[in-house]
Amino acid sequence: MSSPRGRGNRPPLIFEDFFPLMVEKLGTDGFMEELSNGFKLLVDRAKGVITFESLKRNLALLGLEGMSDEDVMSMLREGDLDGDGALNEKEFCVLMLRLSPELMKDSKELLEEAIYLDDL
Repeated sequence: MSSPRGRGNRPPLIFEDFFPLMVEKLGTDGFMEELSNGFKLLVDRAKGVITFESLKRNLALLGLEGMSDEDVMSMLREGDLDGDGALNEKEFCVLMLRLSPELMKDSKELLEEAIYLDDL
């Protein structure tokens, strides 16, 4: 039996959803801090956003060093809510949450918990 192949006959990217476990272990604030740290790892420091260039430069940190330019642009477009061609921290966090089917199911509760914690 043959295995499915990705673009260019490469193995497909497999995304394992560890986010629910992270939320359980770190709590909402800790998880959001980790997402923020992920953003800081990929950001173009001069521009304060994740650009095509900064993402391409840091693909090895994500284990994606063989990703094509077209796939990198697709990632940016997927998360770019304001159409500026880059990801700000909010867009990055929203994209990461959208990639987690389990967290999307629980998103209302997570949002309420985050708002409650901010009010304390």
